[in-house]
Amino acid sequence: MPRATTGKVHHKRREKVLKDTQGFYGARKKLFRTAKDARRRALENSYKDRRRRKREFRALWIIRINAAARQNGMSYSRLVAGMEKAGIAMNRKMMADLAVSDPKAFAQIVSAVKEKIS
Repeated sequence: MPRATTGKVHHKRREKVLKDTQGFYGARKKLFRTAKDARRRALENSYKDRRRRKREFRALWIIRINAAARQNGMSYSRLVAGMEKAGIAMNRKMMADLAVSDPKAFAQIVSAVKEKIS
């Protein structure tokens, strides 16, 4: 029995894949077989990169905190260890935002940590 290629289910699946690949370049958006492969790869990469984005943002926050801490005469590692000793609980995202948007408040945190360390 030959394979049916004109059925309703087949057509809907084809339309769904081609709709997902709109905006892709060349045959990757027009031809079903190549579009199917391109879509699969795109979904794999988007899954993987959603996890990578979290890593990259954490690294960015740490860089920003370190830069702001060094402007106030302290390294990142000493700041984080001192904050733990001082009982200041703040996540890196908030600290980085504070370092960029309100340097005076960040300087107060650094000074509180310096007092606790010495």
